[in-house]
Amino acid sequence: MAGHSKWANIKHRKGVQDARRGKIFTKLIREITIAARQGSGGDPKLNPRLRAAMDKALAQNMTKDTIERAIKRGTGELEGAHYEEVRYEGYGPGGVAIMVECTTDNRTRTVGEVRHAFTKHGGNLGQDGSVAFLFSKIGVLNYPAGTSEDRIMEAALEAGGDDVISDNDGAIEVLTAPEALHAVIAAMEQRGFKPEQAEIQQRASVSVPVSGVDAENMLQLLEALEDLDDVQSVFSNADFPDEILKQAS
Repeated sequence: MAGHSKWANIKHRKGVQDARRGKIFTKLIREITIAARQGSGGDPKLNPRLRAAMDKALAQNMTKDTIERAIKRGTGELEGAHYEEVRYEGYGPGGVAIMVECTTDNRTRTVGEVRHAFTKHGGNLGQDGSVAFLFSKIGVLNYPAGTSEDRIMEAALEAGGDDVISDNDGAIEVLTAPEALHAVIAAMEQRGFKPEQAEIQQRASVSVPVSGVDAENMLQLLEALEDLDDVQSVFSNADFPDEILKQAS
């Protein structure tokens, strides 16, 4: 019940960098707004997606007033931009598959920015369905280095988790079915294991090793996509060498 995850660490470190730039607030506000509109309304007790978005926002020290305004924009109590979710698929250097999840109030602007990022860094934007079949949704709970893997594994089994993955730097992931994510979070917290981050991700069934220039360009492409305000999440099946991971830290 243990494995190894490289890209999860890059995503985590990128998340920290995004927070320093302030971009994470924009992404979280949009996620809260969409969750309140498309889910079960503005009550987080009845809307798991909204609850998860609020937890992320609070973890980044977003004020409750800001969160409440985003919820009200989602439920229509306050006026604001109308955001929709769109997904783009494509290929990076070395044939790596990439999925880009966005929230936007202007599809023309968003697709232009995404296409430019792909082209600039040696990739190309594909058609709908070109790589989606390689990915599946899973729930992911992240725990920092220094957490006991044995205790996490025991708690995860009891909580209904599907797998536990440890990384070279000691960070640990608990994987769940998407629909079980919030129940597993609650069960893990009851056992004293509050995750640093918990979310639904897209994970690929196969990975593509990249090295040398392709690896450097691929990492630059992923970072360029994540830097776009309209981009919420970026997923790929790239398998980076350790030296690239060190550069990303």
